[in-house]
Amino acid sequence: MPPPSFINATDWQGEGEFFGGFSSIAVTPDGTGFLSLSDHGAWVRGTFARDAQDRLTGISSGPLTPLLGPNGAPLPEGSTDSEGLALAPDGSFYVSFEGPARVRHYASPGSASGNLPSPREFKSMKHNSSLESLCIGSDGSLYTLPEISGGGPARPFPVFRYRNGKWDNFGTVPRGDEFETVDCSIGPDGRFYLLERAFYGLGGFASRLKRYDMGAKGLTGEIVLFQTAPGTFDDLEGLSVWRDHLGKLRATTVSDDNFSMFFVSQIVEFELPD
Repeated sequence: MPPPSFINATDWQGEGEFFGGFSSIAVTPDGTGFLSLSDHGAWVRGTFARDAQDRLTGISSGPLTPLLGPNGAPLPEGSTDSEGLALAPDGSFYVSFEGPARVRHYASPGSASGNLPSPREFKSMKHNSSLESLCIGSDGSLYTLPEISGGGPARPFPVFRYRNGKWDNFGTVPRGDEFETVDCSIGPDGRFYLLERAFYGLGGFASRLKRYDMGAKGLTGEIVLFQTAPGTFDDLEGLSVWRDHLGKLRATTVSDDNFSMFFVSQIVEFELPD
């Protein structure tokens, strides 16, 4: 059964053999436009149709287009696992990758990318379990953290921040169970939202959304906003927090169908407490 904050879920259908695998989403401030990434190194832009209460009633999107490397050519094989997406106010966006772990900047969809420097911690991260989450603050600072913390449930997730041309450590997020981090978003309220998921085999996926205050000493005041039972939704991997025209906070999530007939690409939305 969905949590009380659940608004609605809408299947997202598109064309082409490469449609699917969506790992992140960024919603425009008015809630009508979005940019999303496939974990096969491609981006897509789309629009949402909404009713008078801003409930989602329809989704339209264009074709998936390959992300480009610094030389303007498609990314080489073995380096296309794009996971995190952060949309800047100027329309440019940043993408985090899992293999190898890195963050790139795109002036616009379809442009060549610019590499951000990588700290030594990125180089030791494992493929397919590294920079799953990426979000941006109002001052343009970027935040990212790996999908797994390493060292078991007792080891917290490290949070990295990029500002003024360099990375630093922005503290940690506690880990005490089987949930892994999949995406983050800094809401219009200035708080840090973290989407997590756990996989229970035939039981399916469970999702959890947490909220943190952001301060000089990192993330504090952890609150669990909701946690779903296994199988309630598919693999919710992307998160974007925004405020609707009624002044309410919304969390828009996207599910990764993993290019499997057993899962669906879906937009799932929740109302959040202020």
